[in-house]
Amino acid sequence: MNMTASSPKLPRAGLKFSTNDIPPRERHDWLREVICREYTHVEIISPARGDLSQDLIIYPWGNLQLSTVQTTAISLQRSPREPHLISQDAYLMVMLLSGAGRLEQNGREVFLQPGDMAIYDATLPHRVHCFGELTKMIYLSIPRTVFRDRIAGIDRCTALRIPGTQGIGFVASNFLRSSATYADQLQPHEFSNLSDHALDLLTLAVTSVRPVDFNLSRSRAVSLNGIKTFIEQNLRDADLDTGSISSQAGLSARYINSLFEDEGTSLMRYVWKRRLENCRKDMQNPVYAGHRLCDIAFRWGFNDAAHFSRAFKQQFGCSPREFRGTKA
Repeated sequence: MNMTASSPKLPRAGLKFSTNDIPPRERHDWLREVICREYTHVEIISPARGDLSQDLIIYPWGNLQLSTVQTTAISLQRSPREPHLISQDAYLMVMLLSGAGRLEQNGREVFLQPGDMAIYDATLPHRVHCFGELTKMIYLSIPRTVFRDRIAGIDRCTALRIPGTQGIGFVASNFLRSSATYADQLQPHEFSNLSDHALDLLTLAVTSVRPVDFNLSRSRAVSLNGIKTFIEQNLRDADLDTGSISSQAGLSARYINSLFEDEGTSLMRYVWKRRLENCRKDMQNPVYAGHRLCDIAFRWGFNDAAHFSRAFKQQFGCSPREFRGTKA
C-alpha cells in the first residue's frame, strides 16, 4: 500500500489525516490502520467502499486527546480483545455536530442527534454507526484511570444519551465545540489548560445520566463525589489530610477509605496521585518553565522536596528532573 499520503501534516496543534489523496480502492485498509493505531482496534464497514471518505484531525489535549471527524456513512465494530496499546485503555466520548449516529455497547443502544454526546469503553465490544452522506463529530479520548477516578459507576454510563440541547449537556457540548473550533488559534499552553475544564464539564454531564441502580449505592456515590470535589478544591493546602477531609465530610476515616477501596485505592493515595498529576501538568506548561521543581511541588501541597521526588518517580517511572528534561 502507498503510505505517502498517510503521513500526517502538523498544524499548530493537531495531526491531520485525510483519504483525499488515497486511491479509492485503498481507503478502507488505510483508514482502518489509522483508526487502529490512534484509537482502538476495529473493523470498518462501509456501504460503498469506493466512496469512503474521511477527514480527521487529532489534538493532544493535556491527558486527553481531542479529535474532529468528518466522514461519509461508515460503521465501526470492535470484537472482544485486549487493548493494542496502553494508551488505548480509554473511554471515548463521541459528540455529533451534524448528521445522525448510533452507538451500541453492553446491550444498550443510543441514537444521537447533533449536539448529543455519549461515552463508550474503547476496550470492550461496541458498534458505532454514522448515517447519511456526511457526518461531523468530535471525539474525546479519556484514559480509564482518569475517568474512573472521577465517576463512580462509570461502566454503567456507557451508551447513554447525554442531550446536547439542555442542562449541563448543553454547556459541555458547546464548550467542546468551541475548543475544537479554536484549537489551531490558541497558544499551546492555553489550549492545554482547557482540557481540565472539559473534563470537569463532561464529568458533570455523564453523572447527570448515570443510573441510580449501579453497584455503588447512590448515597455512597454522592459521598464519594463530594469528597473528590473537596479534594480538588483543596489540593494546594499542605495541611489537607485524612482528619481534615473526614471533618469536612462529616464521615469517619474508615468509611471514607471504604469508598476509595471500591476503586482500588485509599483516600491519601488518591490525594497524592492528584497532586502528582497536577505537578506533572505544570511541568509541561511553558508558563512554569522558569519555575523551580520544588516551587511547583510546594504549590500543589507537598512540603518536602525529597518526598515529592520519590513519589513522582514511583508514580511516573522517572524523576521530576528527568521528566522535565524530556519535555524541554
